[in-house]
Formats: sequence, structure tokens, C-alpha cells
Amino acid sequence: MLAALTIRDIVLMERLNIGFGQGLSVLTGETGTGKSILLDSLALSLGARGDSSLVRQGAASGEVVAVFEPNRNHPVWALLEENGISREDSLILRRVQSADGRTRAFINDRPVSAQLLKQVGALMVEIHGQHDDRALIDPAVHRGLLDAFGDLGAEVGAVRADWARRRQARRALDAHEADITTAARERDFLVHALEELGRLAPQPGEEEKLAAQRQLMMQAEKVADDLKEALATLDGDGALVARLASVLRRLERQAERAPELVKPSADALERALNETSEALASLERAVASCAFDADELEKAEERLFALRAAARKHGCPVDELTALREALQVKLDGIDAGEAEFERLRESLSEAEKTYAASAATLSDKRRAAARALEGAVAGELAPLKLARATFMVNIDTDTESGGEFGIDRVEFWVRTNPGSAPGPLRKIASGGELARFILALKVALADKGSAPTLIFDEIDTAVGGAVADAIGQRLARLAKGVQVIAVTHAPQVAARAASHLLITKEEPDHARNLLVTRIATLDAPRRQEEIARMLSGAEVTAEARAQAERLLAGAG
Repeated sequence: MLAALTIRDIVLMERLNIGFGQGLSVLTGETGTGKSILLDSLALSLGARGDSSLVRQGAASGEVVAVFEPNRNHPVWALLEENGISREDSLILRRVQSADGRTRAFINDRPVSAQLLKQVGALMVEIHGQHDDRALIDPAVHRGLLDAFGDLGAEVGAVRADWARRRQARRALDAHEADITTAARERDFLVHALEELGRLAPQPGEEEKLAAQRQLMMQAEKVADDLKEALATLDGDGALVARLASVLRRLERQAERAPELVKPSADALERALNETSEALASLERAVASCAFDADELEKAEERLFALRAAARKHGCPVDELTALREALQVKLDGIDAGEAEFERLRESLSEAEKTYAASAATLSDKRRAAARALEGAVAGELAPLKLARATFMVNIDTDTESGGEFGIDRVEFWVRTNPGSAPGPLRKIASGGELARFILALKVALADKGSAPTLIFDEIDTAVGGAVADAIGQRLARLAKGVQVIAVTHAPQVAARAASHLLITKEEPDHARNLLVTRIATLDAPRRQEEIARMLSGAEVTAEARAQAERLLAGAG
């Protein structure tokens, strides 16, 4: 609920601190004392458009602070958490209006955008009046109000879930269809590329192996002659190995006669023979390795160049050609299997559409039943409000071809003010006074369903009196049992039913600044009776008016 409102330097209000309680509070005062300015100030704190003309003359800026005490489960806390504002004991909305036209908005002392302030304000307060251009006359909220009245939250949730599944199925089908269309254009390329890579048959590590082989063959061609010459030197006529072996055998035969002289030389010769034999074997292997066919070099080069050309064509390293071939095959297989998947997705969408259509139709039927019940509830409130000849209707347009997350219905509140006249939207047909009373009847029928925790009614009793004003007072008091109600009123019958009575007055000019000052006070029982008597009699309060005021207060209690 709205717990307090502080206004500083707004129009005639230099500084006002107003406390509000639960139940019905009324605000009274003579015409011109500033009741409308009070509501404008509250609207500013709720995110209404700012205006430099609101700043009190001579002040650099004006400020309005509204303090609310929402229950712990109120959706406003979730909205604030989404915007990085932590939960506290109270909710404080503050708006600063500068004389240069700029405004600043704060929630719990955190700077916020005017848009967020407006969203939060809409969750906390509804303002209704004769010229209301918000709340209940806005068709955008009528469907939600009807659903709240009919307790259709579960059905709406089911429809929203089915709509989400339908939308997801449609997106999956559309995306797959787009993939098929794109892939079909690539099919010829895929087939050609796969045939080319199939003939090439690249193997992992093949490039490195071929490059090494090619390098070896090219180098061997350059050293082959020298290797052959070296081999001929070691293994030609009178081969060195044979001569060394012959000399070694001769020395070995003399080793026993003079070992000290022969053995060192024999050992050295033996080592030389071994090394020479090893060198000879190595040369033979090297010469054998050089003995390649020139065709082999050509084939290796052709294969290597073919692999590298394919890699350049497909923009990848040679070693990735095998993986590329596999990926292209998967893509081609996907195209070939695309029709089957397309049919599966189409069936899935069809099932989702059927499920959505069924749940939306169920919700639509329940909305129509709820609409008849709401029409009956509102009808029961109209006669005491001097609208006995009027009719309230819930107009539901159902279009099964253009549904949405909230179903297939467009809901709008209509009225007929007189029998035989054409019905039409509430916002267009009802006059100012009728509109206010229709809204009151509707709010009473809805009770606290789909309602902000604070309702403000601005002079909805204008141009009515007697029994009608009393009926309005009764309904405001009944409504205040479920939500906080604040009413600006000129009707003593309404004021008498309030739990709290606030009087707004305008004092004589401040001679130092030649400015009027608006004051507000909470009335105790004697002053409240006197104010109601003034409302009954006018400028001169008579004894009869005081007695009637006493009777009104007694009857209301």
C-alpha cells in the first residue's frame, strides 16, 4: 500500500508530508485548494511525464517521494531484481523535477530510468477518474482482468507453454527448410568435390612422407657419382680391404716371435680393416639407394603437387583433406536425408499446432463463461449507481487463424448506456460521470483480482448526490476491504464512510513572497464532522448540517 507521500516545491505545495493507512481514505477540500495538484504530484512520482510548470515559483526544483509497503510476494520485487535493485522493507519512489525541464528518477535511492519508474508505478497504483485515459479503459488490460476474474491463470499458463512449443517447432522447421534450400544449391559441388577427393584418396601424413622422399631422391641424384667413385676406390682392382687383410695375416704370423713389435701394428690394422669394411658396406648401401627410377621421382612429385593443389582449392592443410572429405560426405548425406527430417519436423509442428489450438479453444470457452459471470457481477452494481438502464458487456473477438501466447481472443469491455442504443467500447461510449461509475462497478466486481494494491478515485461522485453518492461510498468501502482505496470526493456520503479523512486547504498568501500555500491535515472526529457538515451546507455551516453529518457518520459506522 501507499504509506506516505512527501511533496516539496510543487506548484502551491511548499512542503507536504501525508500519511496513508489501510482501508478507505478520503481527501476533501474546497474547489481550487489543490486536490488535482496532489494527484499530479503522485503521478509524477509514479513515472508520469514531467513538466517544468510543476515547480513552485522561485524554486530551482521540486520533488515528490512516495513510500510503499508491498507484500513480500508482490511482482514488483521480481521486476526490481531483474533491474539490479535489491529487496528492502519499503519501496521508495522519488522524482525530482527541475525548473529547466529535466527530471531525475530514483527507486530506493538508486537512479533509474523514467520508463522503469513508470513500470513500477503501474504495479503499485491505479488512478481512476472521469477523464481516465489509463487503467480499466485501456483494452490492452481487459483480457488480463477477465482472466484474473475467472481464475484462469493455469489455463493461460498452458496456452503460453503450448504457444512457445509451437513457435519453437515452427522455427526448427523454417531453419531446416532454409538449410535444405542452401544445401541443395551446393549438392553438385559436393558430389564433384567428393569424387575428386575420392580419386585422390589422401592419407594422413602423406604430404610429409612424399616431401621427404622427393628431397632424398633429388639429393641422391647429385651425390651418386661421388659415392660410386668412392666405392670403386675401396672395392676396385687390388681392393684396399683385401690388401689390408693380407698384411694383417702376415703380421699375425710374426706376432709370436716379436709380440712387442708386431701386436700394436696388428691391432691398428685390425681396427682399420673393420672400419674400412664398414665404410665399404655403407657406400654399397648408399649407392644402392641412389639407384632409383626417374619415374618414381616424377610420380612422387605429381602426387605431392596434386595433394597441395587440392588443399589450396579447399582452403585447408593437406593433412585435413581426409577430414574434409568426411565432412563433405556427412553434408551430402544430410541433404539426402533432409526430406525425411523435413517431414518429421513438419509433423512435429502439426502436432504442436493441434495442441495449441485445443488449449486455446479451451481457454476461449472458459473466458466466455467468465465474461458472462463478470457481466452479471457488474450488472448487479449498476442500478444503485444510477445506471439501471445501462448494460455492461465483455466483447470477445476470437480468431483461430491469428493466435498468440495469450490465446486466440481479443477482449474489450463494452457498454450500452440506454436500451436501443448501439453498444461500443467503454472508453468511447460512456460520458465522464458514467465512465467513473462503470469503472467503480467493474472494480467492485473484480474485487482485488488483477488490481494494484492502491486504487485512487478522483471525483467519481461528481454531479451525483443522495442515494447514488451513498451507493458510491458503500462500494468504495467494500472495495477497501481488499485493497487500499484513496478517494478525492465532494460527496459527504462518501466522506462519511472513510477510515481516514484528509482535508486540503489553501492558506492566505505568503506576503514575503506573495505566494499561496497549500496545507493538508488528517481530521479527528470533531473536525471530520464539521468538514462533512460544510460539504452538506456550503459556506455557512448550519446546526441542521451538523446534525445530518452526525447521522451520516453514525450510519456509515
